[in-house]
Amino acid sequence: MAQARIFGALGSVPAAQWDALHDGGNPFVSHAFLAGLEDTGCLRPTYGWTPCHVGVFEGDALIAAAPGYRKRNSHGEFVFDHAWAQAYARHGLHYFPKWLGAVPYTPVTGPRLLARDDAARAALVSAIVGFTRDAGWSSAHVNFHRDDEAAAFDDTWIPRIDVQYHWRNFGGWRTFDDYLGAMDHKHRKNIRQERAKLARHGVGFRVVHGDEASEADLAAMHGFYLQTFHEYGNTPALTLEFLRHLARTMPRALVLVLGERDGEAIAGALCLRGGDTLYGRYWGANELLPGVHFETCYYQGIDYCLREGLTRFEPGAQGEHKLARGFLPTLVHSRHWIADPDFAAAIRPWCAEEAASVRGYQAALDAHSPFRAGTGA
Repeated sequence: MAQARIFGALGSVPAAQWDALHDGGNPFVSHAFLAGLEDTGCLRPTYGWTPCHVGVFEGDALIAAAPGYRKRNSHGEFVFDHAWAQAYARHGLHYFPKWLGAVPYTPVTGPRLLARDDAARAALVSAIVGFTRDAGWSSAHVNFHRDDEAAAFDDTWIPRIDVQYHWRNFGGWRTFDDYLGAMDHKHRKNIRQERAKLARHGVGFRVVHGDEASEADLAAMHGFYLQTFHEYGNTPALTLEFLRHLARTMPRALVLVLGERDGEAIAGALCLRGGDTLYGRYWGANELLPGVHFETCYYQGIDYCLREGLTRFEPGAQGEHKLARGFLPTLVHSRHWIADPDFAAAIRPWCAEEAASVRGYQAALDAHSPFRAGTGA
């Protein structure tokens, strides 16, 4: 008989058992990444993230698991449910705590229901519902799950969709000029001008993996991250020790893009590399020179993918400006189980209307692709 257990720390789950449940193609669900967040001070009760991972066992064998968290707010999730919380409050009910299956601070699609097979995956979903109901919590949510996990959710789970902007090498390009050659004249010219403007300021770029990054490189990148968060009035959660942890435990997955002038780092982007995908996560700059954001966050990442043979680049959530630079609208998915049947009945049509709006938005964006007709975009 399969049995479910809840873990308040990923360190209590052997890394080999956890990592045996996924193919290693997505760095964010690796034991090293998730446990690192916990062990280096990135997840704190004051931030609203309390580890609450769900595991399903047959005897001593872990056959399914989901990275999960007890949430007392909706911060750092990127699937916005503030209106739902407000509706609960208006009826004198508590929306928090809730259970969230996700990677903290990371709006990246990836496996969320890690499992040995479909039967184990179904048992995991049942365990999540059972735990949430027994705890008396309002809801369970699984954010940014993969398309091939959708079948594990029954009709009680309400689907939601949103749009992100992703780059993919659909043209088999080998160089950046090959990539630009697939674009119409206007967009190709604009990108070349953006790159030339920054070059005239004497800024060069260096891309290093975790095992190539010096302590100064890591400290500079963390400083850029802190600066960006402070500029937007947000609370930074990632610690310098976490970056050191990634460099040590995931040395070839960590990718830093560093813009330098006169030997000094003035801009940086932190990325993670998966099996066939580069994931852009954070960036910052001491000097907002013309084009520095686009070069640091987008063009250097595309160059890296072309050099390394990666076929996709996901630079993060939101940002219509990405479309003009070759990042096309892509749907991302989440699922939501609501304990109160009356609220579930009200939320379901709301999500259906939202989905229709999102699909209409995607269609409108598709009509403004920067690529020439017939290129396959």
